[in-house]
Amino acid sequence: MKLILLGPPGAGKGTQAKILEDKFGCVQLSTGDMLRAAAAAGTDVGKQAETIMARGDLVPDEIVVGIISDRVDEPDCAKGFILDGFPRNVAQAEALDNMLGEKDLSLDAVVELAVDDAILVSRIEKRAAETEGGPRADDNVDALRKRLEVYHAQTAPLIGYYGEKGVLKTVDGMADIDEVSGEIAAALS
Repeated sequence: MKLILLGPPGAGKGTQAKILEDKFGCVQLSTGDMLRAAAAAGTDVGKQAETIMARGDLVPDEIVVGIISDRVDEPDCAKGFILDGFPRNVAQAEALDNMLGEKDLSLDAVVELAVDDAILVSRIEKRAAETEGGPRADDNVDALRKRLEVYHAQTAPLIGYYGEKGVLKTVDGMADIDEVSGEIAAALS
């Protein structure tokens, strides 16, 4: 099973990816983790990424796609993978489609966790109030609102892109974890 989980920050993508890993035996692929691993492994593309990250710059799409390409060729991805954090925009989705096509692979589904921004903000406020020692630096309402703006401007257009391709499955991400997992499983069966 080859999947992408879509949804705004705080929608529960990481939680659901772990559940899907266990259920289907596929591997969660976080682009940040892959970039760091490729840099540590000293691959050609990893060395390029490391130099760029050391400057504090964003790694270009072609390098990220190259790292994903190398990663999906590894044996643990034979049963499939769940992309987390990529693609973030339509240009990246097109590059991903091209790379997968060159490998005679395609996505089985793109699962959108549909959530309400106002409820996400209230969750962050609640979590920040309950966190002992204070919240993480990026775990605050202002940071979340900024990340939501970026999501809606850049990533949300992927919903239409994948909808037109017929691979989009939308589930209610506002339900509890088990209900969302059940909806995802039903959408994928």
